[in-house]
Amino acid sequence: MEKAKVSVIQLFSMMFLFELGSALVVSLGSNAGKDAWLSILLGLCGGIALFFMYYFLFRQYPTLPLTGYARKIFGKYIGWMIGLVYTVYFLYAASRNLRDFSDLLLTSTLPATPLLAITILMILAICYVLYLGIEVVGRTAEIFIVILILFGLIGNFLVLVSGGVKFHNLQPILENGWKPILMTSFPLVTYFPFAEMFVFTMILPYLNRPKLAKKVWLSAFISSGLILSYTAALNIAVLGFDEVGRSTFPLLSTIGKVNLMEFLQRLDAIVVFTFLITMFFKITIFFYAAVIGMVDLFKLKNHQQIILPAGVILTFLSMMIASNFAEHIEEGQTITSYYIHIPLHIIIPLFMVVVAMIRNRFKKKAN
Repeated sequence: MEKAKVSVIQLFSMMFLFELGSALVVSLGSNAGKDAWLSILLGLCGGIALFFMYYFLFRQYPTLPLTGYARKIFGKYIGWMIGLVYTVYFLYAASRNLRDFSDLLLTSTLPATPLLAITILMILAICYVLYLGIEVVGRTAEIFIVILILFGLIGNFLVLVSGGVKFHNLQPILENGWKPILMTSFPLVTYFPFAEMFVFTMILPYLNRPKLAKKVWLSAFISSGLILSYTAALNIAVLGFDEVGRSTFPLLSTIGKVNLMEFLQRLDAIVVFTFLITMFFKITIFFYAAVIGMVDLFKLKNHQQIILPAGVILTFLSMMIASNFAEHIEEGQTITSYYIHIPLHIIIPLFMVVVAMIRNRFKKKAN
């Protein structure tokens, strides 16, 4: 790992921006109908339950990334293979989010631009900031979280004063009962976006005050979850659930409804800039976790020497994972949520916790 330290505020900023990511603009929880906002809150609760499992592992090995303590827990060879699986997953997750970003820009603002051109420009920016190190990523997050909050306040103010909010669109609550809400919350919303915070097990060892990791993680978790729930409710209140269900990026449509005195219109740029900020950090953190995993597993001197080759792999992986955006979304809701997230976010970490607890018990008896 590089010799770097990240402050509490920097870690919170990175976590907050990461968690919003693409979840802020897509129709998160739409399978629950008008109760999407409630399914997000329940998904947040599921994510918090998973957090305590991840935090336990961090407390046992505060100076090691996930790929490091996997070898401590399972042994040199099995632990190395598990670390490799997670490294590949982080690279895959970065490619999926990169595809999300490229397709939104293509759909909303740059319809005549080749997909590959957008992807390459984003990758170059990410490779540059990662070459400078995780401290630079943290300082950048400190600046951009302020900009994001300003965008959020301005956007919400304009939507509210434009008179397009119709709270009756959210009624009746629990129209179809609890079943669709629970089935949407677990596993879909719990895994995306909340369980994805598992990636920070690769970054927590950089925290300069490890004792505050729990407070920082939970505060970022809860604040971002509440914002996502509020955004889902606002989209439904402005657009109605039918339009939200049909829309690929409902927040873009919501802000597009703003029309003040026939003067303030076409404010889609606020959403696009917001998405640009959050997705930059989400892709960057996933990509950095993959790079650090490679450095740790293959005993490389530093992370800088493999950033560009890994960036090339990430670029082509994002282009190849799906032939179009609809296929990309379908893959995320079926294959990724069930066949990747369940074993990597629940089964293997739970097994790690059990083995670590058994090892600790034997150590205490030996002493």
